[in-house]
Order: sequence, then C-alpha cells, then structure tokens
Amino acid sequence: MDSTNYKHKAKPFLKWAGGKTQLLPIIEKMLPSSFNTQTSITYIEPFVGGGAVLFHLLQKYPNITNAVINDINPHLINTYHTIKYHSDELIARLSSLQSAYNTLSSVDAQKAFFLDIRDRFNSDHNDLIDDAAYMIFLNRTCFNGLYRENSLGKFNVSFGRYKNPSILDENTIRAVSEILQKVNIIQGDFSQIESFISDQTFIYFDPPYRPISSTSVFTAYNKGTFNDREQYRLKEFFAKLSNFGCSILLSNSDGKSIDPNNTFLDKLYTEYIIHRVFAKRSISCSGTKRGPISELLIRNYKECLDKSISYSETND
Repeated sequence: MDSTNYKHKAKPFLKWAGGKTQLLPIIEKMLPSSFNTQTSITYIEPFVGGGAVLFHLLQKYPNITNAVINDINPHLINTYHTIKYHSDELIARLSSLQSAYNTLSSVDAQKAFFLDIRDRFNSDHNDLIDDAAYMIFLNRTCFNGLYRENSLGKFNVSFGRYKNPSILDENTIRAVSEILQKVNIIQGDFSQIESFISDQTFIYFDPPYRPISSTSVFTAYNKGTFNDREQYRLKEFFAKLSNFGCSILLSNSDGKSIDPNNTFLDKLYTEYIIHRVFAKRSISCSGTKRGPISELLIRNYKECLDKSISYSETND
C-alpha cells in the first residue's frame, strides 16, 4: 500500500516533546489488521502535536480517505492551517526571519532577536501567518525545541544558543501542505472529535504524558494542566468510543519504568491490551538523564498488522 506520489517526504515541521518518529515502526506493527482489508478508513488524531504518525500513515496508506487532527494549542493548530492554506506566504516570512537572524554576528545579538520575536509571539497583534512563522522560528531557536507556556498562556522557553539553526525547511513545508489538503484541522478539547467517527474509524491518542518524575515536562504544552482528572476523563472517552466500534491505540508514559509500584495507568486501562515499548526520552533538563525508558501502547482491538503480536499479551 506504499504511496510514492509525493515529491518530498512530509515529516514533522516542529520539534515536539514526546514526538513519535522513533516509535513509528512499532506503532505501524500495532495498527489494526483492517488497514490491510478496509478500502476506506477514517484516521483521527485528537492530540496531533508534531504529526509524525499522521504524516507517516497518510503517505503509506492511501485507503485513509478521511483524516481529522485536533489539538488544544491554538498556535499549533494555526500553524497547521497556515501551512495548509498559505504555505507560500509562510515560506517568505520564514526566509526573512532566517536571513535577519543569520546576519547577526554575536550570540548576544541573536538572543536579543529571539527575545523580541518571543515578545511579538506573545502579543495579541499578529496576523495568522506571522503567528505561524514566529512559532516555527522560536521552535528552531529556543532551548531543546520545547513548547511551554506559563500560567498566563505565554510562551516562556529560553534562548537555545544554536550556531546555525535550520529555521526554514521549504521542502518539508511544501510536502506537509500537500498532504494536509486531505485533512480536516480543528482546535479544542479532544472530546470534540466524536462527531467525526464512524465504524471504520481508527483513532490514535497521544495525550500529554502522565509525569513519571518530579522533573518531567510532559504536561507543560499549554497553560492548562493535563492532570490525573484529565487522564480519567480521557479513559472514559476511550471506553465510550470503543463501545461505538472504533479501533483505538493510545500511548502514554510508563510509571513503572521509574517506580515499580506506579501502576496508575495499568489499572486505569486494565480491561484493554497493554504493551511496553522502549524509547529514548528526556525525563529532565539534564542530558545525563536521557535514555531508554519504557512507554505504554494501549489498544482496544485484537488483530494487528503484525500477526506475531499477541492479542492477549500484556508486558509487565
């Protein structure tokens, strides 16, 4: 089913904490077996983030005839909209930002430029294209490519001090714009995707991960907090959509990777199939604390594309 009609590969245009690029092989193996049999699939991603899974699946499976993405972050969703509808204008503004930034001869001058763009981004006076350009610029020049907001909803990540950041990737933006033409883009709470489902819907939930340590930053994408109450609400929504006949895959942190007694999510999704997989993640700001830790992949269906994956297996 591999589709090869794209001149350039669509891939995430932002660095995004918890991005799924490295887990794509195992996620693909765990897709429902219906991906090989259904001629029309609706794909929904209620926490789209950087979009690694979205871009991979849309390019490989042409039987995904409908796609819906959502995120609560309005800046992120505006950037998706801008790439879809105004890619030429966005490329022009990113080119100007990159040229201006690259002419600066000192780190102090670059930092001052970064802080000015950050202030503009946090103002209420930007048009939608500037807002998207500023978001991509900040993502490429801030510390660790993080997106974090304070309690007032203001982006507050510090300057990254990179020598030659890639601010404009024109080929990626154009490839993403092309593939987004078949995607319905919405912004808001994850529950609003319910109106788009059918019995041929596959949903991939990639929510803000439940913190597994005091230094975890998984839930800081916006001024709100995706706390345990939200984790419970998501699980109830997962169960509701399961009853509608949707196939669902969900990823989250594995508390047991740090504390063997932390079984919060194991208990929450005990009636579903839980797998533990490994990914290299940063669980703190310290580079020494980055390494392979287990994560959870939870599904509500039995048969996977990879027939060797047991439908009864739970890895403890």
